[in-house]
Amino acid sequence: MTAKISYADVEVGTELPAQSFPVSRAALVQYAGASGDFNPIHWNEKFATEVGLPDVIAHGMFTMAEAVRVVTDWVGDPGAVVEYGVRFTKPVVVPNDEKGALIEVSGKVAVKLDDKLVRVDLTATSAGEKVLGMSRAVVRLA
Repeated sequence: MTAKISYADVEVGTELPAQSFPVSRAALVQYAGASGDFNPIHWNEKFATEVGLPDVIAHGMFTMAEAVRVVTDWVGDPGAVVEYGVRFTKPVVVPNDEKGALIEVSGKVAVKLDDKLVRVDLTATSAGEKVLGMSRAVVRLA
């Protein structure tokens, strides 16, 4: 696969299509199985509240992965992401109800670099709180 977005067609400030990602308790259990991260703060409400959390929280890496989907969907090739990093600022609290939680992600091109690379800055929130800080991806465009 190759990037579907041309470097020449992108300017600083270009906004990526925003997306919302629902998070259910079932999704957390599935992620735990796939990742091997069975920490009970991600599935056991009693344990999570006993250690001072408001409720079960999503895995940080799950949140990070959902956020970068805005970039990979935009560029059309997950392999075009050459660098990605975040700081975890707040947890995504996932209540045990029919709604769960929602991670809302937007992004925009912050810098055009050499060699057809751009830096995309992402904003990820849940329940009105910023859940990732310094969320940045460097992407190679066509």
